[in-house]
This record gives sequence, C-alpha cells and structure tokens, in this order.
Amino acid sequence: MRPITATIDLRALTHNLAVAQRCASGSKVFAVIKANAYGHGVLRAARAFAGAHGFAVIELEAAVRLREAGYRQRILLLEGFFEPRELAVLVDYKLSTTVHSPEQLDMLSALPAHSALDVLLKVNTGMNRLGLQPADAPGALERLERHPGVGQISVMTHFANADAPIGIADQVEIFDAAVGKDRPRSLANSAAVLRFPESHGDWVRPGIMLYGCSPFPESIASDLDLRAAMTLASEIIAVRDLAPGEAVGYGSLFVAHEPTRVAVVACGYADGYPRHAPTGTPVLVGDRLTRTLGRVSMDMLCVDLTAITDARVGTRVVLWGEGNPVEHVAEAAGTVGYELLCALAPRVRVLEKP
Repeated sequence: MRPITATIDLRALTHNLAVAQRCASGSKVFAVIKANAYGHGVLRAARAFAGAHGFAVIELEAAVRLREAGYRQRILLLEGFFEPRELAVLVDYKLSTTVHSPEQLDMLSALPAHSALDVLLKVNTGMNRLGLQPADAPGALERLERHPGVGQISVMTHFANADAPIGIADQVEIFDAAVGKDRPRSLANSAAVLRFPESHGDWVRPGIMLYGCSPFPESIASDLDLRAAMTLASEIIAVRDLAPGEAVGYGSLFVAHEPTRVAVVACGYADGYPRHAPTGTPVLVGDRLTRTLGRVSMDMLCVDLTAITDARVGTRVVLWGEGNPVEHVAEAAGTVGYELLCALAPRVRVLEKP
C-alpha cells in the first residue's frame, strides 16, 4: 500500500468553527462545505461542524446526503437550482436556495403554492460573477414576495476584495442601496468574518478559514488562531546521490552544482500535489524543512536531503499541513491554499484524527 495519506484533524475543524463563531458572535453561521468540504469530506466536515446553524454547498447531491444523514440545520445551495424539476427536491428536503438570475426567477413559476421555499436573492455588487444587477433587485424582491410558494426571503452578495486593501465598503454601499437594511442578509466570507465585523449581518459564510488556511496573502493560519485540518504526508521510498552536473527528474530542470543527496517521495500530481511547484517548494522531512528538486512527476517528487543526513527510506515527509503550512507551499507554487486542499486525489487514503 502506498504510504501517502491525508490526515483530517476533526478537533482542528471544530476549533476553527469556534473562531468564526467568536468573530461573528451576533450572526448565525453557514459552514461552507462545498467541493467535498474543500477536500476534507462532506460528511466528515459536517460532523465536526455540527454546531453550525447551517451548511452551504454547491452540489444538490451533497445537500441531499446531508439531509439523509440526519442533519436538520439549514442547508443553502450557493448556486441554487439549474432546472425547474430540481425545485421538487429542494422542497422535499427543505433546502434553501440562492436565486441569482432572471432565468431562475422564471423557473420559480414551476414551484407549487405553499411550498415555503426559502430563498436568498443574490445581488451583484462588483464581483461580476453571479447575482442580479442592483437596479433589478427591487423588482425581483417584489416577484418573490408575490409568489405563494416562496417562504422566507433573504438577500446576499459576495465580496471580491475582502482579503485586499480595497476592502468591502463600495460593495456594501451598493448592496444597501439596492435592497435596504431591513431584510435578513448574508454577506461575509472568511476574510470579512475576520476583518470586517460591520459586514456580519444575520448569516456569515466562512469557508477556507474553517479548514485552517488563511484567506489573507500576508498571513498563515496560526497568525489567526486557526489550526491546519489536513496534513498530507508520505514517506521516502528511495535515496540517491547526485554528482555535480547530474540532473534529476523530467526535463532535467534541477542540475546539481555540488554533491547532492536526493530523496524520492511517494507523492505526485496524481495525488493532488501541484505539478507546477518549482524547485524550492518547502517540504518537511522528519522534523526539518527542506525543498523540492526538479519537476513533480505523476507519482513521485524529489527532495533535497543534503543537510538531513539521518533521513532514509521510510522517513516521514509532510507535503503540507502540520509543521509545513499549506500557505507556504501554495505561495511557492504560485497558487492558493484553497486549490491544494480541493485537489486532493481520490486515491489518497484519508485518515481521521479525532
């Protein structure tokens, strides 16, 4: 059996939820568990987040799984429904839905009266991704209010720059002008939960912070009292010595300029490790940080052991997680921690740390 594993720390997940609840103590929390809970497993994350007031997902199938597993919290479909026939499922399973387009508003004509479907109307305030234009929001709210099958109506938007110096003020101003301040509202993502208490409203929607990854480029999780929940680890499966001038890996991207001891580690891009991670990406071997060498292969990557003389075949290697923050790995690879966590491959064995 290949030695690569992803260990999910359930206590870390619960701790991170508590941080979000403490930061937004006046709001209810939708724990965002889309994309298989950022690679951590939907039902596993739901167990750890059982204290949340609700869950937010993208996939209708995930919402149904949560209900059938016995979770009674409010469950929000962040992209809503895609076909009129899905409305019956939303009603049967008592799901809440985002409505973000004129097409979805039209599809609601298929919703039977007295369905009591909870709707969050999404307004585009500058992200320019999903959401009705602000000028169209009042008319959409009127349509929803007249519909006999619609239950509670809330309003929401999504911030484009809560993690950046530009902040959220302009978007909040647009939002307030479009929908007023009297309806239940949901605005704050992880960055806004941590940085902008004025945005918390009735419901917050923390995502990446729940998994122990900072939403800010200038910090790591521990700076924010967050704990890494996923540790991707493997072992050294071979050791070899390079003489000056010898190369390692596809494309010979790393060429030794001095005698170099190299470890081959059982982890590659087919496990979810980024192929584009360059030489120098941090890796923890035993209890010492070192660097990757050369190009990441499908099933293996190479690591510099020159200064770690006691490492050998079987020595544990942490690709990211405990002792090797995913933010540092992502920065070296030119991406974000979100992508690394979500990219965990199905072939990686997942273990739980209770």
